[in-house]
Formats: sequence, C-alpha cells, structure tokens
Amino acid sequence: MSHLTTNPADKERFLCIYPSYINNKKTLAEGRRIPVEKAVENPSCPEIRDVLTAAGLNVLVENKMYPREWNRDVQFRGRVRVQLKLEDGSLCQDKFSSKKDVMFYVAEMIPKLKIRTQKSGGADAGSHLGDAGKKGKKKKK
Repeated sequence: MSHLTTNPADKERFLCIYPSYINNKKTLAEGRRIPVEKAVENPSCPEIRDVLTAAGLNVLVENKMYPREWNRDVQFRGRVRVQLKLEDGSLCQDKFSSKKDVMFYVAEMIPKLKIRTQKSGGADAGSHLGDAGKKGKKKKK
C-alpha cells in the first residue's frame, strides 16, 4: 500500500462524515455514531459543510453514498471530508481533536442554522392549515 499517502494535509487523509453519523432517525445499526439525544433530525451535506466552513475548517463535499443507506434518493447522497490536521501533524483547531469532537459540534450547530429556524416556523403554519382542512371535511359529512 505504498500508493497511500501519510501526509495528513492530503485530501485522501481528511475525515469522512456522512449525514447518517449524526441523524437521530437512524439506529446504531443504520450508522448513527453519536447518542440520539445529541443527534440531529435528518441532517444534510450542505448543512454539515456550512457549519464546518463557518468554524474555519477546510471542507470538501463528495457525491458519495453511505453504504448502509438503503434510500438512494439525491437528498441522502453525499459525504463531507474535513481536514483535521496540518502537514506537520498538528491540529488545525484545538477544539477539534477527534472525529467525535467534529460530529458533536456539527450536531450542536445544525439546529441553530437559519435554514432550520425558518423551517420550524413554516411547519407550524402548515400544520394549522392541515387542521383547518380536516374541519372542513367533517362539515361536509
């Protein structure tokens, strides 16, 4: 395996993070790697990328599928590669010393994204409309 590089700054040596690792809808057998209490509901690659880029890390998004993911839809595609160490082997940022640190940070920050906070407001409005529609059906009977 002499073709593999040992330089931690090479793209092949970046950490891989799949959305399934931090998805609270997944079981451990389906690929979740952190506790359910700390995991996020259905995270996406763009969300993970945005959080890690904002934290100042070097990030790449690849169009790959998580092997345990049974759903082949586009929304479930993708993996994020993160540079954790510099060429000399030192950490890029002290607060991220391991893959678990990165996953916990991402799971903590995704719910705070603007996209997520706006979605929750829209979902409430949609549920009220759904209730109104049900009441209208009952009146017809």
